[in-house]
Amino acid sequence: MKRPVLGTCPVCQSKLKVVKLHCDHCKTSIEGQFELDKFSYLTKEEKLFIEVFIKNRGNIKEIEKDLGISYPTVRRNLDQVIAALGYSVSPSKEEMDKKEILEKLSSGEITSDEALKRLKGES
Repeated sequence: MKRPVLGTCPVCQSKLKVVKLHCDHCKTSIEGQFELDKFSYLTKEEKLFIEVFIKNRGNIKEIEKDLGISYPTVRRNLDQVIAALGYSVSPSKEEMDKKEILEKLSSGEITSDEALKRLKGES
């Protein structure tokens, strides 16, 4: 029974390195320090998300259906995978607008009623 290569230590969660490669055909073994690719360090759930994302060609509605999750959850999962692969996740314009509205509400620049109107897009 073949098992997938582990990317992280099951004890301490540190990244694992490959130290031996072996060819079953000619019985050659190579020892050294080999790094796994960045996808090897993703969780099982992140890999499933990527598979569904690719299968559906990035179509969010289809991803929602396949995984039984909402649009915000698809976006959050995508952002988590992007971050896990080592890339920065920039908030969308919509998220930045919401953050700005909430900051203005927090500082007292606008009322809660005004914040609700802006968040609903009623300006």
